Amino acid sequence: MFSFDQTAQDRHSRREQMNEDGFTLVELLVVLAIIGLIAAIATPQVLKYLSSARVDTTKAQIRNFESALELFYIDTGRYPSTEEGLAVLRTAPASEARWNGPYIKQSGAFNDAWGTPYRYQSPVEGKPYEIISLGRDKKTGGEGLDADIASQ
Repeated sequence: MFSFDQTAQDRHSRREQMNEDGFTLVELLVVLAIIGLIAAIATPQVLKYLSSARVDTTKAQIRNFESALELFYIDTGRYPSTEEGLAVLRTAPASEARWNGPYIKQSGAFNDAWGTPYRYQSPVEGKPYEIISLGRDKKTGGEGLDADIASQ
């Protein structure tokens, strides 16, 4: 049998246990403030890495185009004209019997990392061709991450 004192102690320990379960509003606010502070510090760094990754991706795509253009040149003896553009690397032109492509397999590869189509010109002063991405700002020129990215 239980004594009166033991029942009172059980009720008291149950009340203490109920008060210890969960978090107070102040504790939750402190945790949310810490999470907000960490997010405010980390977000600019993540966005900076994302922007530089897009630049690197665009440079890699341009190098892939350069390789594909060299294969096109080996097969046909010429580089595509400005009018033919980069699309000739995916689809054979009607006038070219020696085409041995496709030289680029991905259909979405003709847009840079910002979703803008590459500009292709052939010939260009002192070079057989030039491939240009307008960069993040999608305008000619620019500096930093907004700078144009061109083939070598």
